[in-house]
Amino acid sequence: MRKTDTREARYRRHRRVRFKVSGTGSRPRLCVYRSLNHIYAQVIDDSQGRTVVSASTNEPEIRGDASGKSKTGRAEMVGLMLAKRATGKGISQVTFDRGGYKYHGRVKALAEAARQGGLKF
Repeated sequence: MRKTDTREARYRRHRRVRFKVSGTGSRPRLCVYRSLNHIYAQVIDDSQGRTVVSASTNEPEIRGDASGKSKTGRAEMVGLMLAKRATGKGISQVTFDRGGYKYHGRVKALAEAARQGGLKF
């Protein structure tokens, strides 16, 4: 029962954030999903309803280099990869959607690595 309560609370927080945050063509939304072992990030244009760029720890490019790193270290790799791909598509500014998670730990590491990679938010 505890597991569903915390999940429902995250969904509530996420819905609350999504009322305020939406991605446009000029400033898409960087959305983060964090599972127990992996982290996923997408840059989404909500006006067209499409994902522009994505990166995750499940990808072969990151999985090979991630062995022996902590989850936070892998999240940094995902943030840098996402920023590289986004700047390659001409995206420099995004709005950050933390997905109902605290801005702490892996989510914070991903966001700051994306900033280092050249994204502004």
